[in-house]
Amino acid sequence: MISTEAIAKTPFFRGLPREQLELLAEIAIPRSYRRGEMIFTEGEEGKGFYLVLGGQVEIFKLSPEGKKQILHILGKGEPFGEVTVFAEVPFPAHAKAITRAEVAFFPKDSFIKLIKDYPHLPLNMLALLSQRLREFTSLIENLSLKEVSSRLATYLLYLSEREQGADEVTFEVPKGEVASLLGTIPETFSRALGRLVTLGLIESEGQRIRIRDREGLRNLAIFGKI
Repeated sequence: MISTEAIAKTPFFRGLPREQLELLAEIAIPRSYRRGEMIFTEGEEGKGFYLVLGGQVEIFKLSPEGKKQILHILGKGEPFGEVTVFAEVPFPAHAKAITRAEVAFFPKDSFIKLIKDYPHLPLNMLALLSQRLREFTSLIENLSLKEVSSRLATYLLYLSEREQGADEVTFEVPKGEVASLLGTIPETFSRALGRLVTLGLIESEGQRIRIRDREGLRNLAIFGKI
């Protein structure tokens, strides 16, 4: 059984009364996935949604030719598959554990019953869906209009903002996965990373990146030049 405390610590359910957190914990089903194990596939019937309790999960699509495009890389406290709660649609993408992952599964029928009893319960969920839509729109713009260096600059600024403006950020997944998220291949990603270092915008050491020129990075992200 998943503890109420584990549910309460996630941003998704932050601020809910203890009573509602306990009800959520009662319907949550713990599940574990090995690294590389599929959680669901695109087109599969959505019978509920998931919440990451530990590890990392990637959401991705495959083109007819088999090319992979990562849409999201999710960590502790982040939900996925939640669109199926509000619409009678199958899962619109694939989900896979990229490390060993511990998740909570919330069955759709049980969760909808809670919403009927507590109508304000899904407000955080709706806010997150709006945020995901903005991120997806930004992703499409990046892939369509920006060169790889600008995409990388945008992603580094996103990681920094997620950490309250920190100058040092860390790629939480292998660089090959980051390359896929940015819609490119590892070799091109490495060249883009090297360019940002040469321009004096960042310092790079393994998975750690230190931002040296935030304004220049922002100009590259927005205008394609510094």
